[in-house]
Amino acid sequence: MMHQPSSEAWMSMNRYVEDMAVTTLLAPRLAYFVAVARHEHVTRAAHELGVPQSTLSRAMVRLEQDLGVTLFARKGRTVALTTAGRTFLASAEQALTEIDRAAESVQQDADPAAGKVAFGFLHTLGSETVPGLIRAFRADHPRIRFSLVQNYGEAMLEKLRAGELDLCLTSPVPDAPDLVARRLDEQRLRLVVPDDHRLASRKRIRLAEAAEETFVTLEPGYGMRRITDDLCAEAGFTPKVAFEGEEAETLRGLVAAGLGVALLPPPAVPRPGVVELTVTAPRAVREIGLAWLDGHPDTPPVAEFKRFLLSRRGRLIPELDPSVG
Repeated sequence: MMHQPSSEAWMSMNRYVEDMAVTTLLAPRLAYFVAVARHEHVTRAAHELGVPQSTLSRAMVRLEQDLGVTLFARKGRTVALTTAGRTFLASAEQALTEIDRAAESVQQDADPAAGKVAFGFLHTLGSETVPGLIRAFRADHPRIRFSLVQNYGEAMLEKLRAGELDLCLTSPVPDAPDLVARRLDEQRLRLVVPDDHRLASRKRIRLAEAAEETFVTLEPGYGMRRITDDLCAEAGFTPKVAFEGEEAETLRGLVAAGLGVALLPPPAVPRPGVVELTVTAPRAVREIGLAWLDGHPDTPPVAEFKRFLLSRRGRLIPELDPSVG
């Protein structure tokens, strides 16, 4: 059974519809009104705007009728603002200024040579990978600007859907009907243990050998948490989680303090106090993918950066794991 909206909801809805109706009526006439108000002369304003004088005169009459107030005191083709007209002029000029600023902003962002790309990426790609990518891209596009957002995968996908990001590097590679995603590369994951751990003398390990260990992991909802749980399940156990965090290097610190072990991508620089073991079974990797909103048109700078990233498939992040291969 459908619920009927409350009286308050109906009133709010009606006010919204009425406000939109008034805005639709007024918006096309604001520039006309401001020109007439500034010149205080219909003929000169019509000449500036490039419209017939009769058209401008009728538009001002209709504007006053729609508002239900007199904006001009008329003497032939000369006009003077009334008190209401002066009040309306201040807000009309402000509205047109904001529209001009918005138009200039979106035009600048879409400029092929100097536009802006809103780009999201995982925290673990922020130290080396993303700065290196942007440096390489800007060698040929030195004026393109970036708005950078670091976050976990699901949060970035929501920002894509909200129009706050143009592109994002994430893991796992998303599979959603409203998104387009391309696998670009993979990182081999390591089992990170304290340097005084019983396994610290090893170079390689099967993940099943860590079944009795206490793990520190990222929080549920993070891609690495899902990958950790899946790999442990494939190895035949459910990890005993002692601590959950939001950032990989914090987890390395917890490992160094002897609070557990962790499955993590390789660090940008070695961290003292831990040993990082190659996991031989199961195959412990995370895929890195590029995602964007399906059907969302790209501005020229976004299209160019997308082409650049796709061209680096298979060599996106080699610097993060020199032991691979």
